[in-house]
Order: sequence, then C-alpha cells, then structure tokens
Amino acid sequence: MAAKNFSVTEFILAGLTDQPGLQIPLFFLFLGFYMVTVVGNLALITLIGLKSHLHTPMYFFLFNLSLIDLCYSTTITPKMLTSFVSKQNIILHSACMTQFFFFAFFVISESFILSAMAYDRYVAICKPLVYTVTMSPEVCLFLLLGVYVMGFSGAMAHMGSIASLNFCANNLVNHFMCDVFPLLQLSCNSTYVHELVVFIFVIIDIGMPIVTIFISYGLILLSILHIPSTEGRSKAFSTCSSHIIVISLFFGSGAFMYLKPSSILPLDQGKVSSLFYTIVVPMLNPLIYSLRNKDVKVALRKTLGRNIFS
Repeated sequence: MAAKNFSVTEFILAGLTDQPGLQIPLFFLFLGFYMVTVVGNLALITLIGLKSHLHTPMYFFLFNLSLIDLCYSTTITPKMLTSFVSKQNIILHSACMTQFFFFAFFVISESFILSAMAYDRYVAICKPLVYTVTMSPEVCLFLLLGVYVMGFSGAMAHMGSIASLNFCANNLVNHFMCDVFPLLQLSCNSTYVHELVVFIFVIIDIGMPIVTIFISYGLILLSILHIPSTEGRSKAFSTCSSHIIVISLFFGSGAFMYLKPSSILPLDQGKVSSLFYTIVVPMLNPLIYSLRNKDVKVALRKTLGRNIFS
C-alpha cells in the first residue's frame, strides 16, 4: 500500500540545475536579482507611503503590488538560493506545504491586483471627470479586499487538493520550489482529479483577471482612438505601456506553465517558465512602474536630494 502523505516528513528540492559548474554563478545571479527585488519594492513602498501626493488610487494599487511582489519573491528565492550551495536541499513536509500555500496566495493575488490596476486605468482614461468618485477610497479598499479574498480562497483550494495526495517512497521534487505539478508527479495514485482541480482554479484565477484586463484595454483603445491630438494619444498610450508589459510577462509565463497537462509540458521547461513569474517579474515591476513614471522619479529625486543635503 502507498504511504499516506502525512508519513512523508521531508522532500528534496532538485533545484534549477544539476550541473556543478553553474551552481555558484547562478547563486550570485539570483542573489543579485533578489537584492534588486527587495531594494526596488521596499523603496517604492516607502516612497508611496511617505509622499502625500502619491496617495491616489493608482499608487494605492502599486503600493500593494510592490508588497505582494516583495512577499512573493521572499517565499521562493531564499530557499532556491540554498539549492545552489547545498548538496541536498531538504525541506520539511510542513515547510513545503507552507511555501506552496503562500506561493499560491501571492501569485493569485498578483493576478487580481493587475486586473484592478487595469480597471483603474480604464476609469482614468475613459471616465476622467468621475474618476475621483468612481475610484473612491471605499471602492479601492473593496477591490483590494476582493484581491486578497480570491488569493486566499484559491490557495486554500490548491492546498486541499495537494494535502489529499498519497506519496510514494520517492521524495525528490523536480523543481526549485514546492509547486503543484512536481508534487503531483510524486503521487502514487491517479492525479487526474487533482489536475482537473488545478486546471479549473487556474482558469478562474487567470481567466477572470485576463477577461477584465482585455475588456478594460479594449475600451481604453477605443477611447484613445477618439483623442484628436497625437500628443494626447501618445500620453494615454504611455500610461498603459508599462502595465501591458508586466501583464504579458506574468500571464504569458503562468499560462504556459499551468494551462497544459503536466504530461505535455516537461518539468525542466516548467522551471524556466516559473523563473519569469517568480523571480523576474517581481524584480522588474518596481523598475517598470517607477523608473518610467514621472511622479515617482520626481519624488525620488526630491527625497534623495533632501537626504544628501541633510
């Protein structure tokens, strides 16, 4: 008989690669990525919190996006870094389940907060006269509550599916983190129902935000095309370009990983896809959203100038 999942006390994470010559270079590469992620997101969180003129709906969602990215990256990257410098990257069963829960919570929350930001851009461009009323503090808090409720419910659903698995003697997780498909591969029993649950909830957690984003940007595009001046159209497009880039990276890599059965997508390719939305996107978000934003750059220069002068 197969051993029950509670009898498995620990897993071994295979890591990103098994080539010894790449371990140390990859360690420093991803350590650098993580440092940029932490510094960039913390700087953006601090700047938005301190500057009163940035206390608007757009920056309210950007503040929470940076917070999610910071927590999201911290859930994954430190444990991944140990796989480059340790002979066996062991993780306890309880720690593996905890990492998977928070990974699911933050990745789902990020998908919904990106859709909330798309809705905010739609109101700002298509209905500027009623923007302050439509995106009132109460509405923003309601949208944010919905983001975290969807993140929590999705994470609980995935956790319930994984917790019911029966594991065999093999406890080598072919990944750099505890993710659903690598864990399903270790199961002794049929994983069809579990894969179906994953597919259904991924459709909800990715499909709903994507539909919201497509509708928002479809209406934004129609509104922009009716702007008579070239300068006005260019300015409207520039306010959306950063968001579109991040959406493409995040949802593109996520859909490539989770909207295919694990038998079709080899896990080694899945690792590369996972790198984009777990490591690269949280690092790029503060750079894309802040360094290309005039208000943030002005606030940052004033803050740095004041500190240097002091």
